[in-house]
This record gives sequence, structure tokens and C-alpha cells, in this order.
Amino acid sequence: MSTLWLKNPLGIHLGRGTDSGAAGGGLVVDTSRGLITELVPSGGRPTAPTDAELDASAHVITPGLINTHHHFYQTLTRAWPPVANAKLFDWLVNLYPVWSRMDAEAMRLATTVALAELLESGCTTTSDHHYLFPSGSDVAIDVEVDVVRSLGMRAVLTRGSMSVGEDDGGLPPQQAVQDAETILADSERLVGAHHERGAGAMVQIALAPCSPFSVSTELMTQTAALAQSLDVRLHTHLAETIDEEDYCREHFGKRTVDYLESVGWLTDRTWLAHGIHFDDEEIKRLGRAGTAVAHCPTSNMRLASGIARAVELEEAGAPVGLGVDGSASNDASNLIREVRQALYLQRLRYGAERVTAARVLDWATSGSAKALGRADLGTIAVGKQADLALFRTDGLAFSGAHDPVTALVLCGAERADKVMIAGRWRVADGHVIGLDTDALIARHQEAARTLVAG
Repeated sequence: MSTLWLKNPLGIHLGRGTDSGAAGGGLVVDTSRGLITELVPSGGRPTAPTDAELDASAHVITPGLINTHHHFYQTLTRAWPPVANAKLFDWLVNLYPVWSRMDAEAMRLATTVALAELLESGCTTTSDHHYLFPSGSDVAIDVEVDVVRSLGMRAVLTRGSMSVGEDDGGLPPQQAVQDAETILADSERLVGAHHERGAGAMVQIALAPCSPFSVSTELMTQTAALAQSLDVRLHTHLAETIDEEDYCREHFGKRTVDYLESVGWLTDRTWLAHGIHFDDEEIKRLGRAGTAVAHCPTSNMRLASGIARAVELEEAGAPVGLGVDGSASNDASNLIREVRQALYLQRLRYGAERVTAARVLDWATSGSAKALGRADLGTIAVGKQADLALFRTDGLAFSGAHDPVTALVLCGAERADKVMIAGRWRVADGHVIGLDTDALIARHQEAARTLVAG
């Protein structure tokens, strides 16, 4: 066993209302097992000698941030002028043909950029919703697994799907859709090849038909049954826009939550991306079912989709996590920045007193962990995984700040100084350890130019 004392932090957020004084003196990590083994109270010392110490007196420590919704491949189409001012459906129609030209190398570069940016923002666990499998890109999820493992992150990678193309009344072009048999077979293959179970899992697979307007009712139902038989989680976009609500009424004769229940998805196995346009009764139903929502504030503002009723969902019993969404509707993969956006967007709906800095930090940590079905992540406590983000608050933007944890949110932290995952340092001095960022950017930019040029 090798132990490390993160000593006397400037501030610490343990999560879920736990008094930070319980760890005012820091925490001890068993780096060989990747676990938190002790919380040191203010003014105290570890109960046993440690092998090493890190002076954290210039750092604010939080649980590693957890991203519950992303599309890694979209880092290749950030700030693309033809869709810079488009709403969701028009945005998708213009981008689907571009994305359909991706190959495995473009996917590898896009994934690496997304994960590196997340890491440097303090994110230790991420999900990804990948649903585009044009001819020749059947290995997209396998590529993601390789990159996740190479960077030492945790991820829930979802085998997305689209089965209803333009010819059948859907939005995607025909070259971007697959038949149900292919989708289900590959879903089962990926779970068998990559899904890890239990505490400490690094890579997990979930099943994620894209949305009601790109997937058949039959595939939604079959996917729910397969997820139950394989004991994996379910993910999809739902209630992101009024256009989607109208689509469900027109094609299924149901509102979105009625549709969700009709295909066997209204369960605690499911987490939904966006979840903006729910009415009062639907919020209660989602809460009773324990169905989680990934709140994506920047994307919702970027596409003018609306404001999710995050506080009401959480208070009804629906876990709420945060997501950066794709880098073509957010144009960034920065999760600590997303925390601040969540605070301000939700305050517009609920006011300042109900939406505190601590609450939105919990959405990005313990709430996100619950959305992904991870009881071992999201808080700083004995026995939890040693996934930690350490932020400095000594720049101009923080000068004059009084409470260091609140300052992360209100003063606008942008980058973590250090990030630990499973007891190992993955970010130091604000940069991913061992990654040639300049070379990555050059290759990624060239791939982006090639992709949009056709």
C-alpha cells in the first residue's frame, strides 16, 4: 500500500451537504488501490503515517467532475458558419451529411481532443453518446475505448443508433442509419467486449438510440429489453425542443414521457439528455420512476431550446447531472465552466436562494454519478474512488474572493491544476500528462478542415 496525504487544502467540497470541516485537514489516498482511506479534520493529522504528502494549501479540492452527455465527434465541427445561428432540427439536417463522412482516424482525433479538454477542466468520468455509424466506421466505440484507456479516464460509452432516415420520415440521411438487427448485434458485442462491472470500473457500455425522430418504436422497445437482459443503462435525447414534442404527437400520438413509458424506458435504468419540456405531471412521473436527466445548459442556450426544470426534477426524485453536450452545440468540452452556466441559467427560473454554488457542484459530481448508476463516484468519502480535481484560485479573476469553493463557480474557474483518477495523477500544472497537445491540435484541425470540405 502507498498512501498520499493531500494536506490542508484551501477549500474542499465533499458533496451532498457534508460539512467541509470533516476534511479541512485534507484526505488520505491509497494510491495503489485508488481509494480514499481517510478524511482529516481541520487542524488534524492522518491517524497513521503516510508515504507522501502534497501541500494543497493553494488548492480547492472537489470530487472529480462527471459529464453525463457529450458527442465527442462533434469537436470536428465547432463554430461551423452554416449552423452557427440555427435551431436544433435545421442544425441537425445540415450537419448529418458532414458527420457521415467521418472515418476511424477522425474519430480518434475528435475523441482525444474532447477527453483532453474535459480532463483539463477537472472531469474524471464522462459519458459519450455516439450514434453515427456510416459505412466503414463500425469501430467508432472501440476507438473511443482505446482513447479512454490511453488517457486513464473513466467513461460510460453509449452505443447509439439511428434507424429511421429521411425516406421514412426521420431527419437523418439514409447513409447515416442502420437496420435494427445490426444495431442490436453490435450493442451486444460491445457490452461483451468492453463493459466492466462493479466499483472502480473504468469503461462501461450503455445503449442509446438517438432520439424519437431518428429511431423506430420497435428498436426503442427492443433496446430496453436488451439493456435489461445485459444489465446495462439506457440513454437517449428527450424533450429537448418543442419541435420534438410536436413530432411525438404527430407520429406516435403521445407526449414524450408517454412515449418513453410505452417503449419500456420509464425506469431508473434510464438517463435522458436535456429533458426541457416536461409538464408538472411528467416531472412527478420521472421522479417516481427515478429516471435521471442530464442538464446541458450551454447547449440549451446555444440552440435556444429552453430552460430545463432541473430543481423541480431533482426535488421530485429524478437524479440531475450535468453535461457539456456535443462540441458543435456547446463548442467547448469544459465541465467546470458548465457548472457556472448551470448556476446562472437555473437562477433565471428559480432564483438565487434555491440554486446555490454547492447545489450545482453536486449536480456535476454526485448527481451525475447517480445518473450514470455509479455509487462509487461523485463524493469525497472514505471508501470512494480517489477521483479528485484540484483547482487554484490565485489568479486575477479570483483576487478579492472570500469563500474558495463558492469562488470556483462565481468567479469562473476554467481549468484544474491537478486531476487524479483512481489514485493516479492525470493532469499536472493544468495539462494532461504525457500528451503532446500542440501536435494533437495540428492533426485535429486538419481533420476538421477535411471533413467540412467534403
